[in-house]
Amino acid sequence: MSVWRDVVGQEPALAVLQRAVTDPAALTQTWLFTGPPGSGRSIVARAFAAALECPDGGCGDCHECRTAYDGTHADVDLVSTEGLFINVKQTRSLVELAARRPSVGRWRVIIIEDADRLNDHSGNALLKAVEEPTSRTVWMLCAPSLEDVLVTIRSRARHVRLRTPPPEAVAELLVRRDGVDPSVAINAARAAQSHVGFARRLATDEGARIRRRDTLRLATSIHGVGDAVDAAADLVKIADEEKERSLDDRNRAETQRLLETLGADPGARTQPPHVRAQLNALEKEQRTRATRVGRDVIDRALTDLTSMYRDALVRHTGSGRPLVNEDHVAAVDHLAAIMTSEQLLGCMETIGVARERIDANVAPLLALEAMALDLRLPR
Repeated sequence: MSVWRDVVGQEPALAVLQRAVTDPAALTQTWLFTGPPGSGRSIVARAFAAALECPDGGCGDCHECRTAYDGTHADVDLVSTEGLFINVKQTRSLVELAARRPSVGRWRVIIIEDADRLNDHSGNALLKAVEEPTSRTVWMLCAPSLEDVLVTIRSRARHVRLRTPPPEAVAELLVRRDGVDPSVAINAARAAQSHVGFARRLATDEGARIRRRDTLRLATSIHGVGDAVDAAADLVKIADEEKERSLDDRNRAETQRLLETLGADPGARTQPPHVRAQLNALEKEQRTRATRVGRDVIDRALTDLTSMYRDALVRHTGSGRPLVNEDHVAAVDHLAAIMTSEQLLGCMETIGVARERIDANVAPLLALEAMALDLRLPR
């Protein structure tokens, strides 16, 4: 078994990384992994970290491989943010950590899974450590694209570009790793547009499949202004349901754990001032996380919606490209029959504008209402 077993469709990148593991002359100490959502940026970084710590270069079975990959190795630190940005305080602590020698392994590895969320202040705080790392420290930064990373950071890193894996490779992973039925796996991989994590969710979670189906139906249901307003509200509702489902249990567990740590009575009607202060800080973090999760869910829904117009364009032009939504072919053909290529492209552009607005902190409901008005079907 190899530590690279869960990396699919990334053969050119793997060749570079495997050489860096075996050839000290090829090992750079600052790496930047970019690729579209679902390409496996953090998986590649974890596997690379494990291979660097492993005495055999990534066997996948030893203690070093297992702990480095799952984030429990003493010298491998995984950094991600559930807020909108990585703050300066967090990056300064990383700089201090990077200055220390590894305690048990060969390298101290710091993986920043959301390097695109470094702002000017936090990025500048990190710059010196990334530019001149200590002799046994390796930085691994992950982001969707080069343009998402501060130019001062990306100019000092070795870039490895990941690609969208083919659906067949994603399906094979789901069958091998998760025991998914092959026909379910390939349908999920195509519907997820080869996003490994989302494909797994579609293959194993009936609720996720229902929410996606409801999102796709919006493409053929917006006829008038009222439909547009309802469609925007439906998208927000879908996002809220997904957010609550993924966060409620976690938030309750975090609150319970904090109260136990502070020795407070969970059933008390009022808490001492120092406990209330800690609870307020935790609630603030949870609200920030909920905001990001809600935006991520909406962005995924808009990606799914875009795929309907993409498929209709494929049908309209007769290009013969495989459809993303083969299980919604009747709706796809309906869109292709009543809309021109220019109109379909316009719908895709409209969705792209909505995604940019939400990313720029426009209220999601307002951005979605404006989008839905432009997605009204032609009379």
